[in-house]
Order: sequence, then structure tokens, then C-alpha cells
Amino acid sequence: MNMPDSILEEKTGVVEGQPPWRRFASDFCESRLAVAGLTIFVLIALSAIFAPWITPQDPYDLMQIDILDGRLPPGSVSGEMTYLLGTDDQGRDMLSGIFYGLRTSLSVGAASTLIALFLGGSVGLIAAYFGGRVDTIIMRVADLQLSFPAILIALILVSILGQGVDKIIIALVGVQWAYYARTIRGTALVERRREYIEAATCLALSHRRIVFRHLLPNCTPPLIVVGTVQVAHAIALEATLSFLGIGIPITEPSLGLLIKNGFDYMLSGDYWISFYPGIALLITIVSINLVGDQLRDVLNPRLQR
Repeated sequence: MNMPDSILEEKTGVVEGQPPWRRFASDFCESRLAVAGLTIFVLIALSAIFAPWITPQDPYDLMQIDILDGRLPPGSVSGEMTYLLGTDDQGRDMLSGIFYGLRTSLSVGAASTLIALFLGGSVGLIAAYFGGRVDTIIMRVADLQLSFPAILIALILVSILGQGVDKIIIALVGVQWAYYARTIRGTALVERRREYIEAATCLALSHRRIVFRHLLPNCTPPLIVVGTVQVAHAIALEATLSFLGIGIPITEPSLGLLIKNGFDYMLSGDYWISFYPGIALLITIVSINLVGDQLRDVLNPRLQR
């Protein structure tokens, strides 16, 4: 006996004829933590984008800061300025510095992830599609890189390339591409044996068309999940490099530099210089990871808890 539509919808939670994006949104919203993480991340991203218009000062404009206001505690008032989170040792407003630092962190994380995703995804697809020596060489290089800690490779690349936002992005791409190559290769090896790939081959379609028009779209779900998590990883790596003094130059905003600037003053009681940027960095990374964790469950129902 066929089950009535109303009972079927109640058991499966899927309404017949419902658009895919609506089903995806419904599945994603089942996790309150994921929704909270996405909301927090959107607020952080908007705060970073509109930082020049919502912050009380540009902390990297020498005409707007006064070194005599250095190391003021949270809630201090100096002239017409109220420093809600205090100031650092240079007299820069901590709240403004955090928003400007988030702009750099999110930009570096997003740019390096997109470039590494494109590069690593293309290499992984080529390795899975052609196989043989091509697959062996590419995967051995990827395995060799993945055998070393990511921070060690980033340190080596930044030491060679030098400081600067563009140099950091290149270094992070060099660190991340192997993750995407390994991920998409595993998925593409399964899809490579599907009937639609064999049919496309029999129709004598070009390799480029088969790889990028037929194989790639069916390998994107794992890339989305890995890419989301790697954004948080890239942000953490950039902050680490900046904290060590070999990442973002001191003339540009960075959460890692803000934490580094306050590290020497922790024992003297000026905790806020490092504490608030560290909290902002932590919240950003956790919110992205919450979103990535739920995306993994939605795109692969077998992993649902």
C-alpha cells in the first residue's frame, strides 16, 4: 500500500516539488549551533567590510592617533573619544583595530582558499582522470607536503617570499592546495567509473569538457566542506605568522599583530591589548567551523549524528 503524501512528508521532512535550495536551507537550519555560527560570521564579515564607516577612528592613520593615549583601560575617555575596549601601546583604539584586523584576516583567508581550491581542485581532477604516472607524481608530491606541519611549510615560504599581504596569500596557497587535491581526487576516482563519464568518453568529448563540465560538478560537495574549514585554518595561520613577526607588516592591520603588541604587557596588567583581539579571532574561527561542520552533515547525510 502506498503511503499517503502527508505521512511521507512527515517522515522524510521533504515536501514533493520543494526547490533544492529550500531543502538545503531547511536541513542546514536544523542545527541551532550552525545557525548561530552563520549569524555571528555574517555580523563579523559586515563589521569588517564597513569598518571605515562604523569605527571611531582609523587606527593606522597617524593623524588620528595620539601616543599619549597609549594603554588606556577599557571605557576610558580622552578628549572626545571614548575607548570602549581601551587602547594599545601606540594609542590606537582597540575596537577599531579589531575591525580593521578582521578585514585583513577575512580577505587573506578567503583569497588564499579560493586560489588554493581552484589550483588543488584542478590538479586533483587531472590526477584522478588520467591516472597512471600523472596520478602517481601528483599524489606523491601532495603526500610529501601533507607529511609536514602546515605552519612549518608556511614559515619556510614566508621566509623566502618576505612580508606582505600578497606574500602571505601565496604562502597559504602553497600550504592548502594539497588538501583540495587529495580530497577531490578521492571523490573523482569514484565518479570516474560512473556511466555518464563512460558515455561522455564514447561520444569523443574533449578531456577538458569531460573533466570540468561533467566530472567537476559532481565532486563539489566535499570541496565546499573542506574549503569552509580551510578558511578558518588560513585565518589562524595568518594570525600565527603575524604574531611571530614574519606575516603582515606592522604598518597594516592584523589581529595577530594586535595580540603580539599586547603580549609584552600581559604581566603588567594591560590584558586588554591581547585579550580582545584573541577573543575576536577565536569567535571568528569557531563560527566558521560550526558552519563547515553542518555543511558536512547536510551534503553527506550518512555523516549526520
